[in-house]
Amino acid sequence: MPLSDTAIRKAKPKAKPYKLADTGGLYLLVQPSGSKWWRYKYRFAGKEKLLALGSYPETSLMEAREQHLQARKLLAAGNDPGEAKRSAKQLVSLKAENTFESIAREWHEQSKNQWSKTYADDVTKRLENHIFPRLGHRPLAEITTLDVLDVLRVIEASGALDMAQRLMQVCGQVFRYAITTARAERNPVTDLRGALKTPVRKHHAYLKAEELPEYLQKLEAYDGGVETKLALKFLLLTFVRTVELRGAEWPEINFDKAEWRIPAERMKMKDLHIVPLSAQAVAVLKELKKHTGNRKHLFPNQHNPVKVMSENTILFALYRMGYHSKATGHGFRATASTILNEHGFNSDVIERQLAHVERNKVRAAYNHAEYMPERRKMMHWWADYIDGVTPKTKRRG
Repeated sequence: MPLSDTAIRKAKPKAKPYKLADTGGLYLLVQPSGSKWWRYKYRFAGKEKLLALGSYPETSLMEAREQHLQARKLLAAGNDPGEAKRSAKQLVSLKAENTFESIAREWHEQSKNQWSKTYADDVTKRLENHIFPRLGHRPLAEITTLDVLDVLRVIEASGALDMAQRLMQVCGQVFRYAITTARAERNPVTDLRGALKTPVRKHHAYLKAEELPEYLQKLEAYDGGVETKLALKFLLLTFVRTVELRGAEWPEINFDKAEWRIPAERMKMKDLHIVPLSAQAVAVLKELKKHTGNRKHLFPNQHNPVKVMSENTILFALYRMGYHSKATGHGFRATASTILNEHGFNSDVIERQLAHVERNKVRAAYNHAEYMPERRKMMHWWADYIDGVTPKTKRRG
């Protein structure tokens, strides 16, 4: 006879566990403690098995019967209800473990050795500020294209178009990592191409060839810190990135070979970079050595010599010289590139000296010295060119 709610409520505990049968193998196990557990007894592959369906009253008679019905359907289809339940439970557990945030942090940990510390920290902050609050807790495999777009639209609406684009790329990389590690089957970010507004790219302001003489005249007359003045001279002669200049250390300089070897960990693309030093660049370094030769860095911080020169020092010096919005430290790379190309230097040589991206990693492993004779010749020509356009009547010493 099938069970009733009344019979279940009236069932009292006994000295030993006993069963109250319903139908089709479903029964309620009453424990001496008074707790009541739903169980389904069935046979699969010739073996008797039990399936736990919850406890009473948390699981009502109606709910227990519904679970029992679903289990019998699985059994009729040739599936083990107990194994199906374990698989479902495991899937829930995996989803809880494989949230977007957990996988994103794992991807970040795997990738950060390829980046500078500053960039790695920036990626973390952007994810924590913009993505994790909305998507971090969600199982990554269940996140849709629309879910990602909704989050990026909020960033886009704030006017941070470049940030939205960057975070779209980051999210795409996280999904690709999840696919590679078998925790997702597709990358929903690939469907977002063209969905966001494209930011207007602002190139670094830089000086044209005809503007160099006046700049060099003002640089000679610059009355700020001598180390800042020498930094500006050295930056123009080497046209490295300002971050590479600011982090330069004296052991990287080889005066005998007249070259500066910037270690891979300080380069944007993590590849050793060699800068041939012209006679003029060496002269700047020898003058600088009188001031900072006893320090670790060529250009130490004015207020804390243990640290490097502030990123704003060069920019503010250019402002003082009247070049606000007209030139930046990074812009000297464009100045040099433009002039060198106009004077017929091999574009591959120029690009290699600029340490631009080398997509072929096998090639990048050995090409730090590629075109070195041509690069040395070019760097000496560039220094002589600078000398040639410097107003002679304004030169000092």
